[in-house]
Amino acid sequence: MLIKVSEVEALSGRRLGLVFSGGTTGVADLSALIDQGGSMVEPLCDETYFARVFLEAGAPTWPNGFDLAPWALHADLKAAGALEPASQSV
Repeated sequence: MLIKVSEVEALSGRRLGLVFSGGTTGVADLSALIDQGGSMVEPLCDETYFARVFLEAGAPTWPNGFDLAPWALHADLKAAGALEPASQSV
């Protein structure tokens, strides 16, 4: 099954609330990724810019073109035991 993100919400603390097409939700903490640095993630350090996340083809994306693979987000949250049924709020 192709995993996509159907809803995304920027949360405080460099986190994203995610609803996946497979009927699960989770909260992804992007702090470690952002702390690694790099020209594409540097803008995400700004809370206002981070909040500009939107979905493009089911992937969380920012205006500079940086995006996150939905399947990788889902796999990471699943491995961490951090997925919940979609009826839970993000």
